[in-house]
Amino acid sequence: MIGARVVWDQRFMSYDFGPGHPMHPSRLELTHRLCDELGLLDLPGVQVAPAVAATDEQIATVHTPALIAAVQRVSADPSARVDGHGLGGSDTPNFRGMHSATALAVGATVEAAHAVWDGQVQHAVNIAGGLHHGMPNEVAGFCVYNDAGVAIRSLLDAGVERVAYVDVDVHHGDGVERIFWDDPRVLTVSVHETGAALFPGTGFPGDTGGPQAPDSAVNVALPPGTGDAGWLRAIHSVVPHVLRAFRPQIMVTQQGCDAHFADPLSHLAVSIDAMHAAYSLLHDLSHELCEGRWVALGGGGYELIEVVPRAWTHLVAIAAHQPLSLTLDIPEAWREHVARLYGQVAPRRMGDRGGEPITYGTWGAGYEPESPVDTAILATRRAVFPGWGLDPWFD
Repeated sequence: MIGARVVWDQRFMSYDFGPGHPMHPSRLELTHRLCDELGLLDLPGVQVAPAVAATDEQIATVHTPALIAAVQRVSADPSARVDGHGLGGSDTPNFRGMHSATALAVGATVEAAHAVWDGQVQHAVNIAGGLHHGMPNEVAGFCVYNDAGVAIRSLLDAGVERVAYVDVDVHHGDGVERIFWDDPRVLTVSVHETGAALFPGTGFPGDTGGPQAPDSAVNVALPPGTGDAGWLRAIHSVVPHVLRAFRPQIMVTQQGCDAHFADPLSHLAVSIDAMHAAYSLLHDLSHELCEGRWVALGGGGYELIEVVPRAWTHLVAIAAHQPLSLTLDIPEAWREHVARLYGQVAPRRMGDRGGEPITYGTWGAGYEPESPVDTAILATRRAVFPGWGLDPWFD
């Protein structure tokens, strides 16, 4: 069995909202180039596969025919007036080819999920995926169609009984949560900056799932300014516990890296090093709980040179079972490419902290009532842990 499939297709660059938009496709090309320069794509256990576009029928398993028709209309004529569906706004502006570009990202995630479920590969990575704000009848937050939602629906249709979706993007994974709000077969877990301070304004601890799926939605809403120790403490205090109780057969995870301290659109202060630790935890949980069946997606991340390429290159390396040192020097060829093409000075090393360890403490060591992060963690644990037979106060 191949250890990891990495989906890459130059056509991913067509998902482009235009000059000046935060979600520029250069972040994908730079990530792919860095992976290549570091030799990750040539490892014996790594398979690089092109994307296959999703069909309209696949997209319609999650999205309404009206939305699909509207997206197709503005794809042909971006100036076309379409009422509703969130189209034409500054966040998710129309662009020519919008439908086909997003169908490619969706299809890539669907194919990756089935390659993992069918046993062709153990892990799969699609950095062009993770479009978690896409709603059934509207586009939102830079996301047109919801690739994770379509892929998870496809897995359920194939007979999978329990899918865990874990989202560590700085923004709440609202679209995926909405799609599976009342489906007990899907556990959605989102660790994000509180909606009281950040788009999309949702994802509070009391949002725990529909009447047919109580406690299937898990939300950790962190205060602005949360750094490495608090972020990792929150993830470790919630995510492994609910996953172990749920016992997923496959994990789909979203690794938006916009919680980084340099990201221009959020207020957390997380380093590449902490992200590496979180990705490693998710990888290890996939092996512990579902025989390594892990589909890892990209997502948000708007510091296009300093953050996104390093974060997602670490993700690919972890999926390939060849994790990179955080003190590793970045290849000069990649840095020269950045200087030549973008006129910027690229980072020199693969981490931010110079190898300094991150100490965050376990929940079992004690709750700190004066800590805003611990207050947020406890709110989540109190909201959902009892339903899973877990103690909110003790590990």
